[in-house]
Amino acid sequence: MGRKRKHSEAEAAAPVKDDSAPERPKRTLLGWKDKKEDAEEAKAASVSAPGFRNKEKVLVTCSRRISFRYRHLMLNIVSLLPHCKKDSKVEAKSSKGATLNELVELKGSSSCLFFECRKHKDLYMWMVKSPSGPSVKFLVNAVHTMEELKLTGNHLKGSRPLLTFSSNFDKDVHWKLLKEMLTQVFGVPKEHRKSKPYHDHVFAFSIVDDHIWFRNYQISVPHNEADKVARGGLDKMTLVEVGPRFCLNPIKIFGGSFGGPTLYENPFYVSPNQIRALEKRNKAGKFAKKIKAKTRRKMHELSNPLEPDEFADMWKDDE
Repeated sequence: MGRKRKHSEAEAAAPVKDDSAPERPKRTLLGWKDKKEDAEEAKAASVSAPGFRNKEKVLVTCSRRISFRYRHLMLNIVSLLPHCKKDSKVEAKSSKGATLNELVELKGSSSCLFFECRKHKDLYMWMVKSPSGPSVKFLVNAVHTMEELKLTGNHLKGSRPLLTFSSNFDKDVHWKLLKEMLTQVFGVPKEHRKSKPYHDHVFAFSIVDDHIWFRNYQISVPHNEADKVARGGLDKMTLVEVGPRFCLNPIKIFGGSFGGPTLYENPFYVSPNQIRALEKRNKAGKFAKKIKAKTRRKMHELSNPLEPDEFADMWKDDE
């Protein structure tokens, strides 16, 4: 009778077969690629050039009691920036800076656009880099939303815009700072999950009379009947305005987030309250002039009475 073989010897003696299927190679536009080759290329790329990945996120919110036009402007900007996050309204008080800094931190954002409406007339926009600053306070004028303009242009929602700046931004230091902040806030990060990999519209920032004017244009290319770009069509590209439009008047640049030391103050800025007070003063001056003219007329009539008319009682009937 033969000896029984132990389990350990049997396991060692019997070779183990790998029944699992080999890994399928990855299919690319240039052909098939193994996962090992892909991993080696990624590792080599990470070692040779670590690169910079833009993770910019913008929090967009507004104050309470904002008017409908300014709320529509804020929603238009939200639709243009796929990397932004919208939050509920914030009470515009002296403590709004601490509240908004906390909101920015909770949302995981690095920038903030805060629309503050006062007296249901004046719109102020805060552009802030949180939490260390700097921050800029603008007065927003000449507001025209997409619904008001009804222009013929249209572009893909979520597409990445091209940013263009006028040559005036390179003249002074404060304009250079504003250019960098506008680039970081309005520039959509590459390969963002909510953005489209196309460039079909342009954000134009230009300085006229110490104001920043914003325009949004669609890049229009002529097409033929087959819905393809015609030959030489790229040379005939045109810009069609989409909207919205607005004008930014910089008031102050602060070193911190929603405050801090003043880095720049606009010497040409006049508040809307002063403009309205001046208009009222001019109207009050016109009314005072009218009253003075009436008083002078009465005094002149009293000091120079008319002589009695000898024919005044001519046509009266005799009693």
